[in-house]
Amino acid sequence: MIKAYKLYSGEDGHSYFETGFVDENIVSSAEIIHFKETEPHSSYDWHRAPQVQYVLTLKGTLEFTTSLGDVFILKAGEILIATDISGHGHKWKLLDTDPWIRAYIIVKASEINFIKNNR
Repeated sequence: MIKAYKLYSGEDGHSYFETGFVDENIVSSAEIIHFKETEPHSSYDWHRAPQVQYVLTLKGTLEFTTSLGDVFILKAGEILIATDISGHGHKWKLLDTDPWIRAYIIVKASEINFIKNNR
């Protein structure tokens, strides 16, 4: 299974994350895919996900911070599942000298493939 982080909004409007995996045996239908590259040392202040989406990191290491200050590190080959389309949102910053190269894959919320790590 492939490591994943799921960002979501709680009923209190704050953003939270869970660590887990996507199951490589589950097939989901993609509605849209697009690619983006961001320069090294960049950051993006507080924002919400514009829609439910997978963010596949191809290159780069980032620090994500939730609205309550919880932090996780996203590395190349890992998947961010951004579902925090309401509330306070999250922010991120690049940690290394690589650009952030990624693919955004828009899917229906009902087709999110995520298995929470209960350890």
